[in-house]
Amino acid sequence: MVEETTVDSILLEEEGSKLDWPDIVVIVLYFIFVLAVGLFSSWRSQRSSVTGYFMASRSMHWIPVGASLFASNIGSGHFIGLAGSGAAAGIGVAGFEQSAVYVLLLLGWLFVPVYVSSGVFTMPEYLRERFGGQRIRVYLSFLALLLYIFTKISADLYAGALFIQLALNKSSVEWLYISIFFLLGVAAIFTIAGGLTAVVWTDFVQTVLMIVGAFILMAMSFIEVGGYQELVNRFPYSTASIRAVNHNNESCGEPPADYMNLIRTIEPGKSDYPWTGMVFGLTINSIWYWCTDQVIVQRTLAARDLTHAKAGCILASYLKFLPLWLLVFPGMAARILYTDRVACASPELCEEICGSPGGCTNIAYAELVLNLLPTGLSGLMLAVMMAALMSSLTSIFNSASTIFTIDVWLLFRRWAGQRGLIGGKLGTEEPSSRELLIVGRVFVVVLVAISVIWIPVIQSSGNSQLFDYIQAISSFLAPPICAVYLLAIFWPRTNEPGAFWGLMGGLAIGMLRFIVEFSYTPLPCGSGGGDSQPWLIQKLVGNVHYLHFSCLLWIVTGIITISVSLLTPPIKEECLYRLTYWSRKDPRVRQLLEPPPVYTPATDPTANSCSNGTHVNSMEIEQPGRSTGYQHEDDNLTEEQRAQKAAASLDETPFWKAMVNWNAIICLTLTTFIWGFYA
Repeated sequence: MVEETTVDSILLEEEGSKLDWPDIVVIVLYFIFVLAVGLFSSWRSQRSSVTGYFMASRSMHWIPVGASLFASNIGSGHFIGLAGSGAAAGIGVAGFEQSAVYVLLLLGWLFVPVYVSSGVFTMPEYLRERFGGQRIRVYLSFLALLLYIFTKISADLYAGALFIQLALNKSSVEWLYISIFFLLGVAAIFTIAGGLTAVVWTDFVQTVLMIVGAFILMAMSFIEVGGYQELVNRFPYSTASIRAVNHNNESCGEPPADYMNLIRTIEPGKSDYPWTGMVFGLTINSIWYWCTDQVIVQRTLAARDLTHAKAGCILASYLKFLPLWLLVFPGMAARILYTDRVACASPELCEEICGSPGGCTNIAYAELVLNLLPTGLSGLMLAVMMAALMSSLTSIFNSASTIFTIDVWLLFRRWAGQRGLIGGKLGTEEPSSRELLIVGRVFVVVLVAISVIWIPVIQSSGNSQLFDYIQAISSFLAPPICAVYLLAIFWPRTNEPGAFWGLMGGLAIGMLRFIVEFSYTPLPCGSGGGDSQPWLIQKLVGNVHYLHFSCLLWIVTGIITISVSLLTPPIKEECLYRLTYWSRKDPRVRQLLEPPPVYTPATDPTANSCSNGTHVNSMEIEQPGRSTGYQHEDDNLTEEQRAQKAAASLDETPFWKAMVNWNAIICLTLTTFIWGFYA
C-alpha cells in the first residue's frame, strides 16, 4: 500500500507541469518575431539565384556565421540529450562539447582554405573535383542524407515533440505527431521561402534567445539546489525511492562514482565515456561532423572571406564552452530536485512517467522548465527549445536540399536525358535556376516525410539517453567519411579507386554493427533475466564501446584506401591544384579529371587522366564562369585569371589574420584548462 501511494505521488508531480495563458502569449510572440526576421531576410536576399539561395551570396559577416554554426549544432536534441546524459552520468558528456573547440579550429585553419580555393558548393562536389567520376559523390550524398534522417532531423523532432507533450500533459501518440507536424510546418516556411540567408539570420536571433533563456534557467537551478558545491555533493545520493535490481542483484539507477570527471575508465560496462574513446574516437566523429558535414561547412562557405570564416569558427568555439554550464549542470540539478521522476529506476514506473522503460533522464531539462520557472518564464524557455529545434531543422533542410539538388538531381537528370528516359526540355536542355530551386524546395518535403517515419524507431530503441543514440549512429557510419576526407586533403597520392573501396569496406562493417545494435537491444535494468544479446554478439560487439568501434572503423577504412591507392595509378599533379592542403594557394589552372564512362571499371587508367578542356563544374548552369572562392563568378575572366583569383581568395589582412590567430590560441588554452580541471 505504501508503494502504491508513493507511485501515485510520483505520477501526480506532473500535474503542475502545464502552461498558463501568459506562457502561450510569450510563445506566440516568439513565433511572430522569428518569422518576421526570416521573411524579412528572405525578401532582402537573392533567393532567385542558386548562389543566393544555397550560399547566401557568399557575403555573410563573421558574427552570424559563428552564431549559425553554434545554433545549427545545438538543437532540441542537445537540450534534451545533454541535460539527460548529465542527469544520468554527470559531466562526462561535456567532453563532446569541449572537444569541438579543437576541431572547429581545424575547420577554419585546415579545411576551409581548401574548400574555398577549390570553388565547391557542397562536400560531395569536392570529392567529385578531387577524385573524378560520380560514384563517390553520389554515395556520399545519399549517406549524408541518411545521417541527417537518423541522427538529426528525427532525433530533434522527437526531442521537441517530447518537450511539447510534457508541457501540455499529453502523452498519447496522436499528440506526439501533432506536435511534430506543427514544428515541421513552422521550420519549413522560411527555409523553403528564403534559403540560406534567412536561415543564417534567424539562427543568429535564436542563438541570442537560446543563450539568454538558458542562462536564466541555469541560475535558478543552481539557486534551487543550493549552489555549485551543493550540486556536486548531493548528486551521488540522488537515487529514486523505488528501484529495481538487475540480474546480478545490484540496485538500478546508481550514479557513477566518477560523475565529476571528463576522463574516465576504459573498463567495459563501467563507463559511458571511456577516455580512449573520448580522445580518439570522438575526434574522428568530430572531424566528420565539423569539417566535412554539409550543414556545418556550408555556414563557413557563406562567409564573405577567409578571415570572416575563421572568426566565425572562433565565435562558435567560445560559445561551445557554454553547454557544460547551460545544459549539463542543470540536468544534474534536475536529478537532485526531481529524483523520483528523472532518476526513476523501475521499468514499469519509467514507462508510466515518460514512456521509456530504460529510464527518464531525457525529461530532465523539461522538468526544470515546467516545474521550476514561474509563469511567463516557462513560456520563454519553451520558446528557447523551439528556437533550438528551428535552428537545427532549418539548417539541415537547407543543406540537405543543396546536396540533393547539386549532387543528385543534376546527375540523374543528365543520365536520364542521355538514355532517353525523360523527354522534352528536361531531356534536352540544361536545367534553369528556377527548376533547381523548385527541386530543392520539394525535396525538403520528401526529407521530412522520411524522417517522421523513422521516429518510432527512436522511441523503441531502448536507449534512455538520446545523446548516446545520436553519437552511436554517427560512430557506425561517419568514420569512413572522415578517413577519406583526411586522406583526400592531406595525401595527394589518394585516388578514386582507393577512396571508393575504402568507403565500401567501411560501410559494410559499419552497417553490420548498425544492424546488430538495433536487432539486439539491451534489456532495461530491472526488467528480469540477463542480457538480450547472444554471448558471441555480447563479446564481440556489446563490450566494444561505440567510440572504440569508431577508431577501429576509421583505421580499417584508412588501410583499405591507402592500399588500393598504392596499387592503382596516381592522379596527375595538374589535376590537384587547389584541391589539397599543400596546393591550396597554387595559381595554375587545374585540369578536369576525365570522368570514366558508367561501364568503365574504376581501375581503368582513364579514370585518373586529365583533360585539356575548360573545366566545368556543376554550378555553371547559372553562369559559365567558375566559382572562385568567396567572390561572385566573373564571365569576363580567362581560365588563368580565374585560377589566380581562386588562389588569391585565401589572402588575409595581416592585422585581422593575427587577431584570429591569437583568439585561436586563447580558445585552445581555455579548453585544455577545462579538460585538465575536470580530468
